[in-house]
Amino acid sequence: MLWTRWLVLLLCWGATSGEQQRSPPPVEPLDFGFVPAAVYDTHAYYEPGSIGILFHMVHAFLYVVQPNSFPKGEIITATPSPCLLSPWIHYEAGFIVCATLGIAFVVLVPIIATCFCVCRCCENCGGEMHQRQRKNADCHRGFFTASLIAISVFIILGVLIAYAANHNVSTQIRSTRRLINTNMRDLKTFANNTPAQVEYLTAQYTTAKNKVLSDLDNIGPLLGGRIHSQLEKEVVPSLDTALRMAGAMRETKEALETVNTSLEVLQDGMGKLQASVTGERASLSNTLSDPACTNGAVSPTCNTIRSTLSQLGVNADYSKLPDVSHALVNINTILRTDLSNIVQKGYASFNDTPKLVKEQTKNIVSGVKGMLDKIGTEITSFSKMFPVEASLANFTTFLNERQKAIESFYPQIDQMDFYRWIGCVAVLCMVVLVLAFNVLGLLCGTCGYDKQATPTTRGCLSNTGGNLLMAGVGFSFIFAWVLMAIVTSLFVAGGNIEKMICEPLANRQLFKIIDTPFLVHPEKKNFLPGMLFQNPNIDLTLGSMYRECYENNGLYHALQLETMFNINSFLNRTVYNRDLAKVFEGVQVDLQNVTLLEQAGRDNLINFANSGIGQIDYDAYLTEVNKGVTLVDLLSFATDLEAQADQLPRGALENALRGHASSIRLIHREQVVPMEQAMVIIGLFNERTILQPWSLNYNHSSETKGYVQSLVGYFRQYTEWVKNSLTAEVAQCKPISNIVDSMEIVACSFIIDSVNTFWFGLGGCCILLIPSIIFSVKLAKYYRRMDTEDVFEDSPYNDTLTRFPRASAPPSYSIW
Repeated sequence: MLWTRWLVLLLCWGATSGEQQRSPPPVEPLDFGFVPAAVYDTHAYYEPGSIGILFHMVHAFLYVVQPNSFPKGEIITATPSPCLLSPWIHYEAGFIVCATLGIAFVVLVPIIATCFCVCRCCENCGGEMHQRQRKNADCHRGFFTASLIAISVFIILGVLIAYAANHNVSTQIRSTRRLINTNMRDLKTFANNTPAQVEYLTAQYTTAKNKVLSDLDNIGPLLGGRIHSQLEKEVVPSLDTALRMAGAMRETKEALETVNTSLEVLQDGMGKLQASVTGERASLSNTLSDPACTNGAVSPTCNTIRSTLSQLGVNADYSKLPDVSHALVNINTILRTDLSNIVQKGYASFNDTPKLVKEQTKNIVSGVKGMLDKIGTEITSFSKMFPVEASLANFTTFLNERQKAIESFYPQIDQMDFYRWIGCVAVLCMVVLVLAFNVLGLLCGTCGYDKQATPTTRGCLSNTGGNLLMAGVGFSFIFAWVLMAIVTSLFVAGGNIEKMICEPLANRQLFKIIDTPFLVHPEKKNFLPGMLFQNPNIDLTLGSMYRECYENNGLYHALQLETMFNINSFLNRTVYNRDLAKVFEGVQVDLQNVTLLEQAGRDNLINFANSGIGQIDYDAYLTEVNKGVTLVDLLSFATDLEAQADQLPRGALENALRGHASSIRLIHREQVVPMEQAMVIIGLFNERTILQPWSLNYNHSSETKGYVQSLVGYFRQYTEWVKNSLTAEVAQCKPISNIVDSMEIVACSFIIDSVNTFWFGLGGCCILLIPSIIFSVKLAKYYRRMDTEDVFEDSPYNDTLTRFPRASAPPSYSIW
């Protein structure tokens, strides 16, 4: 039967639906806040400003002198072996050539100066106080004047460059104090802020613990609610079906009672209707047998009525319909059990699932609370085992002492810088003295020069100009070799420091060299971890530490302290240990005792299914109901009969037919209508689908596992947060990289760049002194008063012997 198939399918579905796998709900993210951040003041960045153009010029010159890449391989493989001198000579070739030229300049200039002086004393090398007359003398004088002016201008530029570099050193030394102070202040901030950051990390365990405790306190609504929500989609529809079945039982009883009553009405009324219809048909037949119906005009109508008499009869036979009294007795017996009340108890039992879960896990919750408090105490105690705060306090004290010691040197540094500044200015004054003689000589010579005067008749101002130029030549010979010696020394030292220290430090090649395994110490692979942790095999290098600190990551990550103390292992061992894991694994919920439908309810449904209503022949009822009570609709038959009577002439026959029509209507109203109403009720009586709700047999392990995973997830969030915080936020070591960058700025940008710029400007001055000497000697010949001269025929003062008896004129030449 159909109801049996539905029952079996429903029982099978109920037994397997609880086995469906469900994904655990996502873990709620925790907010651990922000680790107290340290604000560092040092900005280890230097922008030289306008003097940076000079620095770039010097760098470009050094690149021309030394274009080779940094000799990393030569340094790494450096051993006291003559065979390795060749790469170094190749690398230093530019410096060697320039230094050789400088040394040659230092050696040769005094020799040349001595020879020049001796030569002039012998009236050679321009020492003869006689000037021959030449036609292009003015062109020569103009060329020498312009050349000496141009050279003097370039020498002035060199002096200004050197002076700017000298002044920049003094200016930046004051900035060095600012860098030192900010670096010291950042180190103190680092030392003072780190204990608070560590304490904040340990304190945030309370956030994870409180969340776990909150979830444990609400295990009923959380875990029980999850189980309830998953079961609700399956249990509630089944309980609703059971509740509807209780109503269906009552409706079935009412229907069976109505059918039973209606069946009695139909069976009793059918005999009476049969007698009434048969008698009325016989009476109508007798009326139609009246002689009046034989009349020719009336006869067709009578014949028509006579032909319909066979339709006047009973159609249905209700005596053969099956009896429902047995099923009605069974239903009345079944209804003695209140199925609705049993279902309501099932609802109540199902809704108490959160309460049941809380009762079953109360011992586990109390145990977990004690363990979490113990773990929090262990974490706090462990963090206090390390003397971080005391060590950093000692470090702060050390910094204060070092800062005071450094500040105590400030007056000495200022004094030494003053002496340095005076010395550099004194060196520049040598060049300025030569420039002064050149400029004064040019001014005096140019202003005192008279084209009409002969070499022996030149004025005092012109002669002074020539003498000043020769004085400049003398001081040039005296100072040039000294200046070149200074330039060569500074060039060799400053240039090599720039190329071998500052430049590789700027592009971090120097770190790669220092970090070369076994380079610093032949028995230690990596010197930094060997020095810090006495373990040179740790993969920690100076370059990697600098990069991490430059990015302002935590010192724990920068020093790779996880090799010494693995915080993940500690947290996994402490925060979520095996004991706590076992306790969480013990979180089990038993719903076997939750009965959604008591045995009485199940028996009630089974008895209802076996009550006999399934064996009732509903088709027989429907067949008889569909037939109708009479063969023809009596109302229609009565109406047609009256219409036939209207066609007859007025008389006894007409009245008799109208009386039969009224009798037929009365039969329909009093006998057929009640039977038809009973037939409608029987027509509503049909087979009902019988459904049976199932008992609670649900696999809730996925919800339990998801709940436990959410608790574990809080601890995992805490451990991940601690790890990330140690990597990026706790003890941010930017001050360490700032110290390196500050040292680079002070040593390279403040000092070395300025020193290199100083010798660059001074060296240019030294080189330009050579052409200055040449042009000064040449030009002085045109300004100084000569002792003798050629005869100048075109001159109005050709009687020189008379005017200047001391001058002796050689014989004049007709051809120059």
